[in-house]
Amino acid sequence: MSFWKSLRWLAAGLILYVSQAAGESSAPVLIGLDAEFGHRTSTSAQAVRQGMEIAIAEINAAGGVLGGRPLELVIRDNRSITARGVDNLRELAAMPDLVAVFGGKFSPIYVECLPVAHALGIPLMDPWGSADGITDHGYRPSYSFRLSLKDSWAAPVMLRFARKAYGATRIGVLLPNTSWGRSNQDAITQAVDGAGVTLVGEHWYNWGDQSLLAPYRDLLRRGAQAILLVANEAEGSLLVKEIASLPPEERRPIVSHWGVTGGDFVQLTGAALRDLKFAVVQTYSFIGRTDPIARRVLQALRERYGVTGPESLQSPVGVAHAYDLTHVLARAIDLAGGTDRALIRDALERLGPYQGLVRYYESPFAPGRHDALFPEDVFMAFYREDGQLIPSVDESR
Repeated sequence: MSFWKSLRWLAAGLILYVSQAAGESSAPVLIGLDAEFGHRTSTSAQAVRQGMEIAIAEINAAGGVLGGRPLELVIRDNRSITARGVDNLRELAAMPDLVAVFGGKFSPIYVECLPVAHALGIPLMDPWGSADGITDHGYRPSYSFRLSLKDSWAAPVMLRFARKAYGATRIGVLLPNTSWGRSNQDAITQAVDGAGVTLVGEHWYNWGDQSLLAPYRDLLRRGAQAILLVANEAEGSLLVKEIASLPPEERRPIVSHWGVTGGDFVQLTGAALRDLKFAVVQTYSFIGRTDPIARRVLQALRERYGVTGPESLQSPVGVAHAYDLTHVLARAIDLAGGTDRALIRDALERLGPYQGLVRYYESPFAPGRHDALFPEDVFMAFYREDGQLIPSVDESR
């Protein structure tokens, strides 16, 4: 082969190498989201998606990750069905350059996905699910990371609030027959003594039950002065309407876990919500927030999704948690220097300080600590007559 012909082959090879490298450097880095979009009354999946999309738009506008690669969201709908969530996780994990999978609000789906996520070595990112077992488990190294509430943090806040706000020292408990319900049972049992209250009884119900009135009345007969409710919007609204139909002397205050805020709870309850006292645990509210990040996110919510203000935002914790968790993941991708999932998992444990929407994170995660929030982030809120979810001034942290 002549010198000039060899040179042409070398030049062609260099051009091919450079073009391949350029294509790789501009290829999107994928993030999965598998949530309950097909659930008839849920708004949580949409809120998580909004938070992720706003964060991704900000990250891409600033140059993306890994020196210029854009982030791209890949969405699947588990319809709140656990088996579908597991299948979707497997499908998403098979995609090249997909670095992590976010979930929605249903804790049982995360719990069932844990073995698959760890077998496949893909980070499972939780911006809503609160069951302790999502991050408190025996898998090592752990691939599950949560920026959300834990049941063991919610229980003492709810019980103390019942005593301080409503003067209730005798509490009845209603729980769903799921891994989320069992997580809350453990948390409530452990928190009772420190809260200065007594449990008069507990009842379990199944998702889809057509009435909760019988167990509620049994708790009244046992002397319950308030009801601690662990429920999503369907069962929560059912109970509210049934209690509102009772004589005023038989209506007890409801102190609720936040599953009800992940759906059309206000619309489902209608006027009945105004006929009883109802408080719900939260970790973030846009109400009264004037910091630059909150203003920026609210502006994006108005421009992208037509949200007129913080009072009209549905499932606000889903937006806020997903927004911060997406930014945290992007920083881990850059720290890892690529899309290798094991390296990104390790990087998530080594991140430095980050000023987020929800809070300032000295270090979002660390070895042995895969929860980015803390018990002091938990507070109670209530629904005003106009349906707006407002932080309570009677803090019980």
